[in-house]
Amino acid sequence: MTHFSEDTAPETFTALLEERGWILPGEKVASVSVAGAGNMNVVLRLQTNWRSLILKQSRPYVRKYPDIPAPANRIDVEHRFYQAISQIARLSCFPKIAAYDATQHLLLMEDLGQTEDLTRLYASRNVPDILLDSLAGALAGIHTAPAPSDFPDNLELRRLNHQHIFVLPFLPENGFSLDTVQPGLEGLAAPLREDAKLKARVAALGDAYLEQGQTLLHGDFYPGSWVEAGNALFIIDPEFSFMGFPEFDLGVMAAHLYMSGMDPELARKTLGAYPLPYREETALQVAGTEVVRRLIGLAQLPLERSLEEKETLLKTARQWIMA
Repeated sequence: MTHFSEDTAPETFTALLEERGWILPGEKVASVSVAGAGNMNVVLRLQTNWRSLILKQSRPYVRKYPDIPAPANRIDVEHRFYQAISQIARLSCFPKIAAYDATQHLLLMEDLGQTEDLTRLYASRNVPDILLDSLAGALAGIHTAPAPSDFPDNLELRRLNHQHIFVLPFLPENGFSLDTVQPGLEGLAAPLREDAKLKARVAALGDAYLEQGQTLLHGDFYPGSWVEAGNALFIIDPEFSFMGFPEFDLGVMAAHLYMSGMDPELARKTLGAYPLPYREETALQVAGTEVVRRLIGLAQLPLERSLEEKETLLKTARQWIMA
């Protein structure tokens, strides 16, 4: 496997694309740049003499944390997800795929242009109704996509994610000092890590996460995977996709909109906007677990909240988990 980066010469990319028949006769790559600070994969913008393309490559580790191993074939999951989604004609909120190379773990796709992910919602503390409805509609579209029976189980990546969602945040000694994030946060985490009933409920939810389900999931449906290009909303980065239970995606979305708007009713409103059948208790348990892991786990968010506000978030999350 050849590792490509922003330092790879444009001529090398031209040869790569020509060899695979991915560009037109006479088309040349003129410049290469980083297209986004993705956590998992290398994402490059290839500017040719005629157009702009995005090239993604997965490595056998997490791009942002090279000491964390991750399956290199996760790009195959992303490719298969986009193939499944392409069968839903009404869904236009996903980038179009141009080509895929399994041997080099490369995915070539359309360039959406200048985009901004919706992590800005955390700072704005405002979730417009029109955005909530658009997200709920896009999620319902994903969940109704006819995924093939041999869709990858993505179990290796799920096991990695399982540790960071359902296990590590609840360990008293996990090697991560929360007080370096915000003084006093370690003290807020202690009661949750000592609550045996809460941890048992989270563990059961984690077991369900690792089981095979019937619904195609995005797997990481949060503001970092939602981007705006012009006036359009797009959903990206489905490398955590798998066949599971719909309440997982739904609960994760509800959790992040709650943390953005700081209003528990936003979570209920999110669930109400989702047009398909779901189990409210399970969705809220997922939402509560996601809030907890984002506040006291390794995967911290650009979420500027006072210690008192985080205490409120964690109390509400506990209520949802134990409901």
